[in-house]
Amino acid sequence: MNKKNRLSYKKAGVDIDAGDRFVDLISPVARRTFRPGVAADIGAFGAFFKLNGRKYKSPVLVSGTDGVGTKLKVAFMVNRHDTVGIDLVAMSVNDILTAGAEPLFFLDYFATGRLKPGKAAEVIKGIAAGCIESGCALIGGETAEMPGFYARGEYDLAGFAVGVVERDSIIDGRSIRQGDAVIGAVSSGLHSNGYSLARKVFFDLHGMGIRRYLPELGSTLGEELLKPTRIYVKAFNVVKRKIKIKGMAHITGGGIPENLPRIIPRGLCATVFQDSWPAPAIFRIIKELGNVADKDMKRTFNMGIGYIFIVGDRDKERTVSLLKDHGFDAYLIGKIDKGGEGVRYA
Repeated sequence: MNKKNRLSYKKAGVDIDAGDRFVDLISPVARRTFRPGVAADIGAFGAFFKLNGRKYKSPVLVSGTDGVGTKLKVAFMVNRHDTVGIDLVAMSVNDILTAGAEPLFFLDYFATGRLKPGKAAEVIKGIAAGCIESGCALIGGETAEMPGFYARGEYDLAGFAVGVVERDSIIDGRSIRQGDAVIGAVSSGLHSNGYSLARKVFFDLHGMGIRRYLPELGSTLGEELLKPTRIYVKAFNVVKRKIKIKGMAHITGGGIPENLPRIIPRGLCATVFQDSWPAPAIFRIIKELGNVADKDMKRTFNMGIGYIFIVGDRDKERTVSLLKDHGFDAYLIGKIDKGGEGVRYA
């Protein structure tokens, strides 16, 4: 065969040299997230983490995995890639946090049709920022270059978080009782859920440009839609030192009606006080422009509450004050009642 016609992996669409450059770019970024327990450098076949045997008597590992969903489409439109990495960490870390788990380490999966080391490095910088915010280490991951599998310039993300909690300290909602208070910590916006509906409203129904400035938001549409998911690790740490937390819920897809019941014992329900917190303007805009039913809004979006704490009634004011004093806006948004199931609004 003529040398000119010889095939190679690079000609087939996979650039090993680009992959090597990418690793060189992200290695120092990942190392900045390292915490005590990391037992191997970047580049090994497996990621190693050693538990502190003196700190835990009966440690239980808690794991979670998630992605960013179609929010990535907005990142492609804006050509901004440093925030979706924060979303990736937040979605998994906030989930394992509901059990009272301390996040230990995080792994990512980045897949694309053609690897652009600079763009991919921006994503990893966001992941590292999320890891630093949540106190966990980015100790490994996988980068997959798959020509012909993804649209030009697009990529997908998945994240995996592992945390630890003392067996006797697991928070699972079993101690929730009638009369307990439901405290909501506010979200930063849509977080990473409901983007298929939001994109349908803004881009398909109304043909809005991603850089359109909306006075109600005080920002462009792209800036609003790319606000990263809030990470609630510090909020949890603030509350747990002073208050007995009976249950926690991360409000993701399905909203409060689908997520809060997951931690409430049978025979009890949550009564949520409507209009007890100021919902961000983005939700009202989506509802009005899309003529979306109130029920669908509540079951699709977080509606301004990203994380929920359930505490005893006597601890409700102190919980709200603790959160607000440490930079987390929070409100008494409901109570636990006897009978029924799920969530009801009053």
